[in-house]
Amino acid sequence: MRFVGIDVVIPAHDEQELLPWCLDSLAECADATPVPVTVTVVLDSCTDSSADVALGRARIVRTDVRNVGAARAVGFDSLPRPASTPQVGQRWYATTDADSRVPRTWLVDQLARALDGADVVAGLVEVTDWSGWDPATRVRYLEGYQAGSDHRHIHGANIGISARAYRSLGGFEPLPVHEDVRLVHRAEEAGLAIAWSTAAPVTTSARRHSRTPGGFAGHLALTELEDTRSEVTP
Repeated sequence: MRFVGIDVVIPAHDEQELLPWCLDSLAECADATPVPVTVTVVLDSCTDSSADVALGRARIVRTDVRNVGAARAVGFDSLPRPASTPQVGQRWYATTDADSRVPRTWLVDQLARALDGADVVAGLVEVTDWSGWDPATRVRYLEGYQAGSDHRHIHGANIGISARAYRSLGGFEPLPVHEDVRLVHRAEEAGLAIAWSTAAPVTTSARRHSRTPGGFAGHLALTELEDTRSEVTP
């Protein structure tokens, strides 16, 4: 099966500050990718200037669900559904977050995994700016983050899936958190081939205030709380 194009969906809720960072990286990534790349930004209940940032740089879809799982689904549901045959080829889907920056080889790596037989690619994330967090929190997080080839991390900021597999699974569920985990677990249950990639980690924000309850910022906050508890435990 050959792939004739890639669709990238980014949910965004009031992301005017970090969305340019994300879109700049995707433009560089698209330049390095051998097939056409279309980027869709899903503006979910935005009250800031995120729309102005995305205008002219991506397809824009608007929704007011205030739910990251539903917003991702809205983005993919807005895409055309071309025929997928060996003669026509098929499309590859990818998703990341508005506060994240993808590496130049992000989609090239996903396509390579797909051509090797993967239906889904689950990649890693990394943090480069830990300002605002205690150094002990950074150390504890890195100690607990398995970044080897046997990792089983699932991040909405770094997922790829064939359009055919995505449609067969029914897409993202309208969950306020862990919609990414549910999609990959459903793919595993369906017997689809999962590639656990380490090749192109996505740089994500370590901001303290998450746009989604229980998101990455929430995970870091729990890590910090564990540090605090360990300090007071006799």
